[in-house]
Amino acid sequence: MAIVVESPERREDLVALIRLHEAVYAGRRARWGPEQSIELPLLTGESPFAADRRLRPFVARENGRPAARAVAVVDERYRQHWHENIGHVVLFEALPGARDAATAVLEAACAWLAREGVSAARAGFGVFDFPFVTDAYDPLPPSVLRHNPPEYHAMLQAAGFAPERRFVDYKITVTPALRARWEAMVDAGRRAGFDLVWLRDVPLERRAPDLHLVWDDAFRAHWGYTPFSEDELSLVIASLTPAGMLDCSVLAYRDGEPVGALWLVPETSAYAVLSPGHQLAADERLNTLAIAVREPARRQGVNLAIAARGYLELVRRGARFLSYTLVLDDNGPSRRTAEKLGATVCAHYVAYRRELRR
Repeated sequence: MAIVVESPERREDLVALIRLHEAVYAGRRARWGPEQSIELPLLTGESPFAADRRLRPFVARENGRPAARAVAVVDERYRQHWHENIGHVVLFEALPGARDAATAVLEAACAWLAREGVSAARAGFGVFDFPFVTDAYDPLPPSVLRHNPPEYHAMLQAAGFAPERRFVDYKITVTPALRARWEAMVDAGRRAGFDLVWLRDVPLERRAPDLHLVWDDAFRAHWGYTPFSEDELSLVIASLTPAGMLDCSVLAYRDGEPVGALWLVPETSAYAVLSPGHQLAADERLNTLAIAVREPARRQGVNLAIAARGYLELVRRGARFLSYTLVLDDNGPSRRTAEKLGATVCAHYVAYRRELRR
């Protein structure tokens, strides 16, 4: 079978690259559609997320039909932050059985990164990319997480990638006892001197700057993290406002200074694509969440208080199951936070790395 790898540049070809996602997941009973409104501006350079990043998309065609895709990225912000000469391979997808096409497109992406001067490539973390699930292949995950087929691991390893870091995902079954625990956590946070403010109640001119301050300060030492810009955060806030982010997310202040943030978006399962007659289980209707706390405010309960306040709002709206977040397997503080909130592990994920020879 003839495999040809191309690097598309025309807008219509980039749209076709994005829509390959639909063909890959067409056989799923439940799936998330492609995020064209986010991915296309990134690929065309029109998005704030394209700033300080060089991107090169690749598509492998098998007998003329798109069969696999990948986007190589040199992220200068990442390299300057970590002083690490690494590139990223993002948005990797491949049709079922298209192992040769997957190898070809991953090889092309890595070859381009090597020519750009980087010494390693990471797949599964960075620039809109998330790790690859290793066990929970059937349930619909929160909308930001990968829902990849099992064979992706063999495809990546055939192209020279090896597991680099592992992650766990958490889920919570709501109970009256947990609701009481969360109410106590919110009260404890307020007694400790924290003001817990819904993001909608933060003045518009302070939302992105305050969230940016907390996020970059809290995550600067987190493995794989790339600093956000205020423009990027403003875009994220605007894009998630219709989904209810402002009404469920929380900024924590102490003496007027932002010290913690809960990034919480209610479940958006109404946007999932379902096969005819299929209905989602209650525990597939999950929110997305992330927590950030600056160092001076850590170990004082603000992490629990902001998460608990967000969860109580979702429960007030009728949520029976909740997602905590994706956590590095060895991130003890975050795992302890999950357990205190009542969460249990529901899935495992992995990010990959390949060393490159120039």
